[in-house]
Amino acid sequence: MDTVIVQLPGPGPDPAPGTAPGLLRMGPGEAAVFGRGEPGRPVAIPLPDQGVSRRAGEVVAAEDYWRLSNFSATATYVVENLEGAGEHIKVAPGRLGAPVPFELSRVLLPALGEPAAFKVFAPQHAYLDGHPAGADGERTVSPFALDPTAKYFLVLLALCEPRLRSPSTAAVPGVADVLARLRALPSCRGLTRSAVNYHIDYLVATKLRLRDPYEEGPTGGKREELVALALRFDLVREEHLALLPPRRPVDRP
Repeated sequence: MDTVIVQLPGPGPDPAPGTAPGLLRMGPGEAAVFGRGEPGRPVAIPLPDQGVSRRAGEVVAAEDYWRLSNFSATATYVVENLEGAGEHIKVAPGRLGAPVPFELSRVLLPALGEPAAFKVFAPQHAYLDGHPAGADGERTVSPFALDPTAKYFLVLLALCEPRLRSPSTAAVPGVADVLARLRALPSCRGLTRSAVNYHIDYLVATKLRLRDPYEEGPTGGKREELVALALRFDLVREEHLALLPPRRPVDRP
């Protein structure tokens, strides 16, 4: 089972249209070195900037989180929480195995140009589901481990809201509708269309793991399937609607 997914750095500032970022999937105990690499010894996570060490550090997957090692003698690395408002941790030079608790992270390294960066997702975060079981045997892992405090959950909730309020509603909100619905929340004031699409893609590929094919069309195939799956398994429920901003009253003639 993949517990950590590394989104590899893109091919450059202007990738070819339709080019998807490479993904490195890691299970518990697996490690991946990042840096410039050495002649004949490429690294799993390449960062080609000349200001980055050849073997700058290492990512190690744990059960539902990951650890970061900093092999540099002088440079501090920063791990940003992509779901937080500036929340981050610093990994000092020479620090080994620093645990990273964030589900969606960006690792930043000092570089000659823009900071070298790559993203790390830990989508299998564990949450208590019901009463604790006995200590014997392997633990039960939730097939859909969703964090109600995350922005991707708010995006999913906004997509599902019309059908939660009225099951007969046919239309699923579009990206612009989701953006307008969430912008009133203090945590979402900086949300953009591209960020909403990013969270939708994260839900599709990583959290709810939709399988192709789904047909994209005027009604939005991915969004339709996300809503159908979330409502079928009660991943979002009526009590979650309290997380959304109050709806504006409808003006009547």
